[in-house]
Order: sequence, then structure tokens, then C-alpha cells
Amino acid sequence: MNFVIPAPAVSSLGVAGSDSRFPVRRIYCIGRNYAEHAREMGAEAPRTQPMFFMKPADAVVTDGADVPYPSATQELHHELEMVVALARGGRDIAEADALACVFGYGVGLDLTRRDLQAAAKAKGHPWDAAKGFDHSAPVSALAPVSAVGHPQARRLTLEINGELRQQASTADMIFPVAAIIAELSKLWELAPGDLVFAGTPAGVGPLARGDHVRAELAGVAVLEARIR
Repeated sequence: MNFVIPAPAVSSLGVAGSDSRFPVRRIYCIGRNYAEHAREMGAEAPRTQPMFFMKPADAVVTDGADVPYPSATQELHHELEMVVALARGGRDIAEADALACVFGYGVGLDLTRRDLQAAAKAKGHPWDAAKGFDHSAPVSALAPVSAVGHPQARRLTLEINGELRQQASTADMIFPVAAIIAELSKLWELAPGDLVFAGTPAGVGPLARGDHVRAELAGVAVLEARIR
């Protein structure tokens, strides 16, 4: 096929223990999936209808690369998340069948321009500029399910310059992974290559230029990067 301009590069993540890579199609994110985080943001945690938003696929930062401090903000915040990578998709996936769609798991950061988000909330505007900016989704290499199983009660931690900032168990999620996939598939047709950011626990806060971040999903994945 001949394109009138060069085709964009395919964003991808490394796969632990392999030279192969996982191509990224879409990035779905769930908001307020930990009750304590919802409270720290002055909101109630939804227990019947999850809240979703998206990031562009080329927002991923992988392989330990530095993360540029974004423009147009003075409040770049970290949000630690388990990341779910799909090998299968579909519409109206039953919750009982949802985990069979998962290729593997990683750990990532949903970086947020908090000042822009607050301004958008105050005006009732969408959050796209606060969430979907360039380099807003650092993600570790993925660990296949065949190697680690489904981390349904694993510890999530985030350290900034060696200081513990966020910690929780994935068992504390209001909507577990299977429920998230099922709910997403009611709104979009999911497909291989989709990533799902599964929500952040309490303790979100600011990042500064020069900060070293270390995120870990215990026994599954580690992400280390520097904000530049």
C-alpha cells in the first residue's frame, strides 16, 4: 500500500524474557478505582458504573527511557497503576470470560497535568489535555500470564527518589480486572494490542525535573525512569 505521507511508527512495549514486542493499539484508563484515592480527590468512588478515559497509543514511554517534563503545566502528578495488556478482544465480553483475553501485566504511571485537570473540572470541560499528552504513559515491560498468572492480590508501590509515595494491593480495586474488561467491551470493541490502566491508589502527588521514579507490581514488573 502506498501512503501519501510516511506511516506512523507502531508504539510497542517489551516482553519480559523475550526479544519480541507487544504492539499497542489503544490505551484505556479507569478513574477512581480505589476508594481512598477517590476520597483524596474529593469524589465518591463509583461502585455501579466505572468511569473511563483514554490516552493515545503513542503516549507510551518504555524501556526505561527518560520522561520529558510536559509543557503547559506547573503540577505534573504521578498516578501508579497496574497495566493490563490484551491478546484478545470483542464486544460484550462476559466477566467470566474476560481474563482469557489477557496477554500479560505490567506497571505504569498515568501522568497527569493536575492544574489543567482542575481547571477543566471547574468548567465542566473534558480532561484530554490533562491526561492524553505526549509521554504521559510510562510502562514497564510486560510479564505474560503464562509466567506470572493473574496478579489479583499483588502489592503496588511507587518510590520517588527512594521515598515511598504510593502503595496498595490490587485486591483493593473496586472493579477487578475481569469487571473492567467486561465494562469496557460494552462501550468499545476491544482488540489485541489494547492496554488497560487499572486505576491508581491514594498518594498521588507532584513530580519535579530530575526525580527518579521506581514503580513495582510485586513479582510481576518494575518500571524505573527519570523525569527530565
